[in-house]
This record gives sequence, structure tokens and C-alpha cells, in this order.
Amino acid sequence: MRRAKAPAVAEPLRPVAAAFARCREEERSAFIPFLVAGDPDLEASEELFAVLAEEGADLLEVGVPFSDPIADGPVIQAAAARALGAGATLSRILALVARLRGRGVKIPIVLFSYFNPIHAYGIVRFAEHAAASGVDGVLCVDLPPEAAAGEYLEALAAEQLDPIFLLAPTSTKQRIARVARAGSGFVYYVSRTGVTGARESVRKELAREVRALAKRLALPVAVGFGVSTPEQIRAVAKLADGVVVGSALVAAAGSCRSRKAFVDKVRELAAAVR
Repeated sequence: MRRAKAPAVAEPLRPVAAAFARCREEERSAFIPFLVAGDPDLEASEELFAVLAEEGADLLEVGVPFSDPIADGPVIQAAAARALGAGATLSRILALVARLRGRGVKIPIVLFSYFNPIHAYGIVRFAEHAAASGVDGVLCVDLPPEAAAGEYLEALAAEQLDPIFLLAPTSTKQRIARVARAGSGFVYYVSRTGVTGARESVRKELAREVRALAKRLALPVAVGFGVSTPEQIRAVAKLADGVVVGSALVAAAGSCRSRKAFVDKVRELAAAVR
């Protein structure tokens, strides 16, 4: 596991940073599961997120469904369509987060969204309501740091929400520097170009790329996109501060015929980072 640099000034850590610090002390990578909120419906989705929190998640990524999810593969696209069809909206998802907090979920929660739902909601209003609901960070998949400057970053900063950004194998030195300046919490590194979805193997170049990022970033680096099996999770956990698992869990949530079957799947994947 690559080690994120410790903060230069000793001050209270926000929840996302504290979660990574705890994992670093335990000498392991963070397990960061992703599901689309509202799939198959809001009530069932809440139970699935609660299972993730109970069974080993260090952070939760809560996906906000969008009608044109260009960064997502077919599994997550289908989940987003089901969620939208079941009536999932950003306001209802924030209410879902609040209910998770009400039932005792304490681990950090990061919203994974496209910019359109946030813009339609109202950026300042979104930040205020997200913080009040118990959200700790926001990853806006189609909003690069240079476009995020101004109202978005100011609104998140006012509510102490971490702005989390994506980097990819194609990211330039300039983009990496912008993310280092604008982001907080962690950096989400896309393990390969293209869309989300299960892959057969982890790219050989990933180790070199994560090492190179570690020299340029003080933030923890979590790797996702295409990480779906225990073997892949173990391989990525040796390199990165966090491992994001999405499509495999979205598929399991749809295919498991019982709560126990989903719990078993989550335990299998979470165990691979330890």
C-alpha cells in the first residue's frame, strides 16, 4: 500500500482524511464500495448501504443517478436507469443519507454525482443540504478542477465538504497540479481509460502510475474503475491508499437472492484489503 504523506500541521482531520489515517495506522488500504442510490428503490438501497457500512466499508460512495452517465459502463448505467425509474432524486438521496446517519452509520459518505443534478439543485443550496444530511465529500465526475473554481469550491468549503477529483492515466502534469491545489479528502485515480465496469486484470502500468502520483500529491490516492474481484482488490491494495469497488457490487445487489448472499459478497471483497 502506498503511504499518503502526513499533514504538515497537526489539526483536527475531517472525516474522510481521518478514515484514511486510520487505515494507514492499520497498514492497509481503505475499502470504498460504491452503489447507485435508489437502485432498485430508495428503501432497498438504504438497506444495501447499511450492509456495506456494517460489513467492512471504510468510506461509502453514494452514486447519484443521472440520465446520461457517460463515464459509466452498462452495469451502472442500468442501475441508474432503475433508480430514476423508481423516483430517485438528489433531494431524496440526501434524505437517504440522513436516514443512514440516523440509524448509526458513522463512516464517511461521499456523493458521486454528475454536475447537472447539482447545478439544477442549486450549488450553494446543495452544499448546505448535503452537509446537513451527513455528507462528507463530493466527487463530481464531469467537473474538472479548473471548471470547479469559484462558486462550487467556495460552497463546499463553506460547509467543510471535501471536493474530490478524478485523475486518469492521461492526466497532464498541469491537471495533477490543479487537483493537488483544489482537492481534499482523497484523489480518485481511474485505473484505465474508458468507462466503469469489471475487467479481467489490473494493468501492469498501474504500479508505476500510482508511484508517480505519490510524488506529486499529499492526498491519499484511491484507485477504481474495473476493480471487481478479490484478486484485483488485493493487487490494487498493495499500491494505493484506497480501493473503490463499484460495478461488482452493483451487479451483486441485483443478482443476490437474499440479504445473506449480498452480505457474503461484501465480506469477501472487504476482506481482500486486509
